[in-house]
This record gives sequence, structure tokens and C-alpha cells, in this order.
Amino acid sequence: MKTKLLVIVGPTASGKTGLSIEIAKAYDGEIISADSMQIYRGMNIATAKPSADEMQGVKHHLIDFLDTDEVYSVGKFVEDAQAVIRDISGRGKLPIVCGGTGLYIDSLINGISFMENSSDSHLRAELTELAEKNGVEYLLRMLLEFDPYSYMRLYEEKNVKRIVRAIEFYKTTGKTITEQNENSRSDEPQYDYVIIGLTAKDRSYIYDRINKRVDMMVENGLVEEAREVLNSQLSDTSSKAIGYKQLIPYFNGEASLEECIDKLKTETRHYAKRQLTWFRRNESIIWINIDEYKTKEEQLDLVRDILKNRGF
Repeated sequence: MKTKLLVIVGPTASGKTGLSIEIAKAYDGEIISADSMQIYRGMNIATAKPSADEMQGVKHHLIDFLDTDEVYSVGKFVEDAQAVIRDISGRGKLPIVCGGTGLYIDSLINGISFMENSSDSHLRAELTELAEKNGVEYLLRMLLEFDPYSYMRLYEEKNVKRIVRAIEFYKTTGKTITEQNENSRSDEPQYDYVIIGLTAKDRSYIYDRINKRVDMMVENGLVEEAREVLNSQLSDTSSKAIGYKQLIPYFNGEASLEECIDKLKTETRHYAKRQLTWFRRNESIIWINIDEYKTKEEQLDLVRDILKNRGF
């Protein structure tokens, strides 16, 4: 019999954390975080990491366990999450994966394995230098020659690190990342899973929640936290967190705090849009509109009906 697994996804500020905690209390569950930034110690306010009080006694896993100078990979997440799921289920509790990092969740659900030794630091440095010298479009044209699917996937985002990784993978293995992901998917899902997504019919409802959340973060000490985080050693992973680099112009005296906060709100809204675009591709997600079902009680009632119909 397959292990039952509940997954809660959605864009930032959609209320995933709060709902997952209510579900965990109702179903004797424990939560596995699928957030690529909440893994870091000291990065609390900007990542909306739940406090001990907010957790309400519900055990959380894969949260707050790495220093900011440590690198964490998708492959490592899948390995760690699978081990935690086995432990939670083995103790008769319901594992609940909650987060907005789509690649983490897709890789876990689809059982994608990763070739962690497919790296070449010298090639990576050369490709990064090419991007700095000729622009990211140069690398994208290179990628297009052998992996058009990854080209289309990465074109809009223009994330140099991911483009470099896609080229590096091909050059070191002779296979594209697209081929690797397709070939490494499990023929049969290893979990009996239900994925519930939080969204809104009116996207401006989520954007308004984002703006209010950022204002609350500032009230709770975001500026002070950002100063500390930016003064610490950051890895390639942790340096991508939204909420810190946007304040650099303020710290350098190049912009006002208000201007930087407005920029942060804009970039967070763009991030939420990318998250929704990613999750919309997954036809197995059962969506709940948070602008129709606004309270956690209403949302929990819907989840109860969904899980009952799926034998949970």
C-alpha cells in the first residue's frame, strides 16, 4: 500500500502555512517544508518562516536547519523529504508537504532522481564568465542548440545560474536536463497523494495580501534582519532570497526605504505570478479560491471533503 501524502501549494502570501497547520491538527499530521529559503537559519522575516507560536505545536521538518553559506540542491531535498515522509508515516501520522518551491514539489511527487556528480566547476566558471561578458542571451542561444525545451522554460526567467547548469549538465553527461528529468521519473508515483493549491479568482486579491505582508514584515524588523543577512556569508542558494537584496540601495544611500520597499513588493508580486504559472501546469492540483473561501475554517471544510473523497 502506498504512503498517503498531502501537498499544499500556492503562491507566496496565499495562506499555505496557516492552512497546513490547521490540517495537521485535524489529521494528526506533521509538516515538511518545501521552501528553498526557509531552510536557512536567520532568514526568518523575509521568508515568512512560521514562529514556534504560529506552529501551534505541530512538528515542522526541513526548516531552519542550514547556515546561510551552505548550498542545498533539489536532489538533496528529494532525498531528505523522502526520508522524513517515511518516518512520519511510519509513526502513523499524515505527512503534509507545504511550500511554494515548485521544482522541489514536482521532483518529490514525480520521483525524479538527480545525478549529483554531473558537475564541472571549471566549465561552470567559464560559462558564468561568458554570461558576464556577452549577456545571458548568449548562453540562451547556446542552450537552444541542444535543449529547446529548457530554452523555452528558462527564457523568460533568464536565471543565469539555471541556464549555466543546463549547459553544464549537457556538456558533462551528454544528456540534456530535459532528458534526465523525463528518464528519471518513476513509472508509477510512489505516493498516494493529493495536491491542494491556493489561488484566487481575482489575482489582485493575492497581490493586495503580498503588499500588506511586506508592510508587516517591515514592522516586524525586516530592515534589521536584512542588514544582518547581507553582512553574513551567503551561498549561491541563499543569496537568491527575496527581501534582502532589494534593500541594498537603501543601505548604500542610493534610494529611500520607501522606494526599496515598493521595489520589494513589485518583485514579490512577480514571483507570485511565476509560482502560479508553474503550478498551473499540474492538472492534478485541486484549487481553492481564497477570495471565495476566506477563512481557514471554510478552507479546512473543503479540504475535509476532498480528502474524504480520496480515502484519507
